[in-house]
Amino acid sequence: MKARIGLALAGGGPFGAIYEIGALMALQESLEGVDFSDLDVYVGVSAGSFLAAALANGIPVSEIYGIFIEGDEGEGALTPEVFMRPAFREYLARAQSVPPILARSLWQYARRPLSRGALESFAALGRAIPTGVFDNDTIRRYLHAVFTQPGRTDDFRSLDRSLYLVATDLDSGESVSFGRPGHDDVPISQAVQASAALPGLFPPVEIGGHSFVDGALKKTLHASEALDDGAKLVICVNPIVPYDAGLAAEKGRGRHRRLVDGGLPVVLSQTFRAIIHSRMAVGISKYRSVYRDADVVLFEPDADDSEIFFTNIFSYATRARLCEHAYGRTRRDLLRRRQELEPVFARHGVRLRVEVLEDSARRLGLPRHRAGTPAAWRLPDAAADLRETLVDLRRWLAAKDRAPA
Repeated sequence: MKARIGLALAGGGPFGAIYEIGALMALQESLEGVDFSDLDVYVGVSAGSFLAAALANGIPVSEIYGIFIEGDEGEGALTPEVFMRPAFREYLARAQSVPPILARSLWQYARRPLSRGALESFAALGRAIPTGVFDNDTIRRYLHAVFTQPGRTDDFRSLDRSLYLVATDLDSGESVSFGRPGHDDVPISQAVQASAALPGLFPPVEIGGHSFVDGALKKTLHASEALDDGAKLVICVNPIVPYDAGLAAEKGRGRHRRLVDGGLPVVLSQTFRAIIHSRMAVGISKYRSVYRDADVVLFEPDADDSEIFFTNIFSYATRARLCEHAYGRTRRDLLRRRQELEPVFARHGVRLRVEVLEDSARRLGLPRHRAGTPAAWRLPDAAADLRETLVDLRRWLAAKDRAPA
């Protein structure tokens, strides 16, 4: 009997979904015996829940690329406005709470102005601050329209395969896996909305009297959901890694040798990445020790990849370039890890198509924002490869000079 194969996709916001699409496009064409729209089990967290839900519905990776990256008219363009529509209802609800809270705060301060300072008296006004900037119900409605097309479903119980979308119960801090018995009556589109409700950006999602937020608050991948379901091979994609500015500068790629020079957004991004990635590394090591009869294979960006760290995803041109970049880097990763991966995949009836990986001319397609011939827009990648080779050579020569005679 063929071994059960699963896919676990981590979070990372719209950026993470775009990276994962590029990586999946590379994996789909490079792995013989794997159809990512026809696996046995899917696990999605945060942004990864979008893709996991689409793949579990039988939507091919190439079609997802068209919807998310190119905005195919057949499905309706997935524009930034879907993710960035202001949460007007949340604003209004919080604004309506201001007068009574302000009145109580003024009364408390007037009664005891000396024993209760102004800050303490008016601290209750924090309850009037909106819990999210953007309206994630727009996302739910969009996905509901996609998943109710003929041949698809917005019901976990109607799927031909297992799908687990992980969110965090805000009141208990516990992870909840939508798709498991007891949590499979929730529409898939609403489960995605809950799993991707990043606090501060999106309001918590109310389901069954509970408030749910981003599933990555507890763990990054939740690949154990697939392993507990009996998967013997779990392919994982994680787009969020800490950036090594020193290594990038050494290879001629860095924008800032010291990330503090990039200001608060860069500092916050690096902090978030470091926290998320350290947790994921602990989880991966645990999977390999607890589930000894299964294989977990992880794909993620290089630590010195400045294109990934500094990318701006708020335009279609940038998204296409990022997706192409993830596609190329994943292909390189597969080829570089060939000796490690071939026996692992072979155990599960999967063959690494080396002949595809060695075809250096393969691309997702000529990005619309790049002018010139394919040979011209491949030059930056070739230059980066040359810089890496020179850096490795310099390290080897330095180590040889230090070695005792």
